[in-house]
Amino acid sequence: MKKFRKVLDGLTTSSPGGTIGSPSCGSAAGTPTAAPTPKEIDVQETLVSENFQLCKTVRHGFPYQPTTLAFDPVQKILAIGSRTGGVRILGRPGVDCYCQHESGAAVLQLQFLINEGALVTACADDTLHLWNLRQRRPAILHSLKFNRERITFCHLPFQSKWLYVGTERGNTHIVNIESFILSGYVIMWNKAIELSTKTHPGPVVHLSDSPKDEGKLLIGFESGTIVQWDLRGKKADFRIYYDEAIHSVSWHHEGKQFMCSHSDGSLTLWNLRNTAKPFQITFPHGKIQKDGRKESCKPILKVEYKTSRNSEPFVIFSGGLSYDKAGRRPTLTIMHGKAITVLEMDHPIVEFMALCETPYNNEVQEPYAVVVLLEKDFIVVDLTQSNFPIFENPYPMDIHESPVTCTAYFADCPPDIIPILYSIGAKHKKTGYSQKEWPISGGTWTLGSQTYPEIIITGHADGSIKFWDASAITLQMLYKLKTSKVFEKPKPGEGRTAELVEEDPYAVQMVCWCPQSRIFCVVGISAHIILYRFSKYDSNTQIVSLEVRLQCESEDVISPSETENNPCFSDPSSHSPQPQHQHPASPSSGTPEGVKDSIPCLRVKDRVTRMPPGYQAELVVQLLWVDGEPPQQITSLDINSAYGLLAFGNCNGLAVVDYLQKTILLCMSTLDLYGATDPYQRLTRSPRRNRQSTSEFCMRGLSNFYSDSKKRIRTSYQSLTELSDNQQSVDMERSKSPTSGNASHTHTHTHTHTHTHTPATPLSTSPVCKCHLRENSFSRSRSSSVSSIDRDTKEAVTTLQFGESYGRKSDALPTPCLWVGTSLGVVLLIPMSIPTEEEERLEEPVTIGPSGAVLMLKGSVLRFAFLDCMGALIHNPYEVWRDFNAPEDPDRPRKRKLVNFSPSSSQDASGEGHLAVVCSERQAKVFLMPSQSCLFVHNITESSFVLRADVVSVCNSVCLACFCANGHVMTLRYDHANHN
Repeated sequence: MKKFRKVLDGLTTSSPGGTIGSPSCGSAAGTPTAAPTPKEIDVQETLVSENFQLCKTVRHGFPYQPTTLAFDPVQKILAIGSRTGGVRILGRPGVDCYCQHESGAAVLQLQFLINEGALVTACADDTLHLWNLRQRRPAILHSLKFNRERITFCHLPFQSKWLYVGTERGNTHIVNIESFILSGYVIMWNKAIELSTKTHPGPVVHLSDSPKDEGKLLIGFESGTIVQWDLRGKKADFRIYYDEAIHSVSWHHEGKQFMCSHSDGSLTLWNLRNTAKPFQITFPHGKIQKDGRKESCKPILKVEYKTSRNSEPFVIFSGGLSYDKAGRRPTLTIMHGKAITVLEMDHPIVEFMALCETPYNNEVQEPYAVVVLLEKDFIVVDLTQSNFPIFENPYPMDIHESPVTCTAYFADCPPDIIPILYSIGAKHKKTGYSQKEWPISGGTWTLGSQTYPEIIITGHADGSIKFWDASAITLQMLYKLKTSKVFEKPKPGEGRTAELVEEDPYAVQMVCWCPQSRIFCVVGISAHIILYRFSKYDSNTQIVSLEVRLQCESEDVISPSETENNPCFSDPSSHSPQPQHQHPASPSSGTPEGVKDSIPCLRVKDRVTRMPPGYQAELVVQLLWVDGEPPQQITSLDINSAYGLLAFGNCNGLAVVDYLQKTILLCMSTLDLYGATDPYQRLTRSPRRNRQSTSEFCMRGLSNFYSDSKKRIRTSYQSLTELSDNQQSVDMERSKSPTSGNASHTHTHTHTHTHTHTPATPLSTSPVCKCHLRENSFSRSRSSSVSSIDRDTKEAVTTLQFGESYGRKSDALPTPCLWVGTSLGVVLLIPMSIPTEEEERLEEPVTIGPSGAVLMLKGSVLRFAFLDCMGALIHNPYEVWRDFNAPEDPDRPRKRKLVNFSPSSSQDASGEGHLAVVCSERQAKVFLMPSQSCLFVHNITESSFVLRADVVSVCNSVCLACFCANGHVMTLRYDHANHN
């Protein structure tokens, strides 16, 4: 069972006696450094345990395991029951209510007290409940338990105070709906049929009052017996004995005829003038075979017989198909005059119901729609049009229309974002739907005074993205985006993605959204990233494509003499990627014929494409195949609209893209991000000769330092290896652990290649290092204080965040930085130099490079957040949204408007630093920047690990919220009292 843990006592120190870590990286054991605390830190903490409690909000999506439905034709509200005892009440879009029976028993049947705001539920535990729907939260007024008989069918006539209840024994009981007690009037089965008949007629499967006389009750038994009972005279008016089992009965509104559906797939029409035999028998889907016999058909589970003033009656039924047509989907058949329309459904039909203009059963019914409840969907068919189109469902009945593969939640969004997304989404409605208004239009919906804009984004297996308005009680879809439209459809036999993912090559893995600038980024399973801009106007655009080589390769051994004293920066003019539209897939030199190399998994459209209003693709970044190995999936992503930068990483390394200039700024292996500050001693598994770790990344803006670096530059760091004099053991180890090179490579249509080769591990198809694996790979060296890890251990980039911070201890003022967290619990800081003027930003290069700053925690790093010295959350800078496709306005030129939140923005003096909150799977630490001193440590969990974490604002304060794998939700506060 999931638990909710209250606010803990704070981010406190661990027990005394632990080892003291270095000021630069803290302690791996979890003890903070003894760094002095600046007087400027004055966090006023106000959070207490009482600020947190677990409460019900709302259920979204399709009811789980639906069983039955009911409709109030006056109030125009619908109820759906489920097998778990739930009742979902729906009205107009926004009217959505969920009720739950405490017993959890399945709901067998629902009956509205039409136009009275009440509902009767019959449950599988043989209990009847009367619900009051006229209050804010529906509640049960009365309950009635049947102890000796099982309930099988209920009927409540319009404006009647009597509820008729049929049972498995064949008896019919009558309940007073006002007092909700049994009246004492019971129609016994042996009195309903002739006394001389000894055969039991079976359970009651139908009850209905005659349209001509409400004092006449029609009782249908499962065996095929039908009785019309005179309630006043307490006797049977007539009895019908038929040799086929009955499933349902439906009256003609005049009360002179009724229709039955049977288990042999037939429909029988009976006239009350002659009840000896049916005057019409039809097998709607049974054809005459060559031998003269009719085909065997499946049962017709339900039939509705509805009249119309200006046309022939409607006969609507489910089932009845012939048995020989195996594999056919469930169907709903509509017979209107001589026309027969068969509607195939995607899921089995649970129940259906015709919606009519009148609640009176003795008037012309005038059906206008059919509600069809399926096992996993809910549709409404328009009967007023001859082609019977369906209505577009305004409820999020099937959030998993395509399986949800990722979600993201955004609160306090800009107030104009929801209306604009809704207006754009409304223009993209599918064609073929009914043009009439949604017929379930009852109830009233008003926004509460405490609501604020909330948006949920879901990514799906088919590559689609859905934006949902979660501000109110219901979840309403605002806008849908299909990422697959960016790519060409794979040609037969191409199959480049087949080896990477068998199905769903466009499946969404993660999203990153800046609501203020409306920049949107999507990561797909085929190692691709799509960047979108929002526009209210359509455009004709050619998508820019960049390709990145961030993969393991065959090792090239480079002697130390080749790379000695060489810098690790390469000339930007030689291999800074340029914008490209299409790159032909061709194997690189040195690869065997047929081996995929230097090609992406998908092909971006290389032509000008018309893009409708909404989110429009601007840039696609794809990782490439290398020597027949597919690219590793992307594990982390961040964008910043103020910087115009995008960063992503996987288990091989990190890349940073300038999406304004459409260039790749940095592309490095994870190992090479450390440089000389690697906190681990990397041990190779195979005792081979000394090998060098090489690194290379593209950097703009350094050509003035290295004017002669137009050729490839390779830099190596001496790696620590184990040597063996036994050649036999060397060969054995080679056979056990084949090695390949780790390369950081960028590739563009100009065929400018940047190669680096570093020793690394064999490729792994799993992009994420599992936490038990992580613990095993993290071990202390007995002879050194430096941690040692196996060289074959993949170190994935698990989280990224841009922000204004201090990349070096010597920094006096905050500058743009990229914080990098890895699966081994390491935090790396990468400072950047970004031109501030708009013209310069589009032309001048961005300078970026690791600073050597390293912080450490236990477990994979999950989240960063920055607080000022008053404890307030520092938000990331952003660019205010502007529409690039809007017509030019000479009076209001489109200029970049940046909003910056620096650590010193809320303080009188600058340069006082800020607090950095870092959360991993097992620890939370607070560092003081720029000194990088560890102020607080809290070991979050030892028995489990954290799945998701975030620093959020609550009650004018901040807390760290963590969701653990054991189902616990934990919140941690900043505790100034435990300051060290």
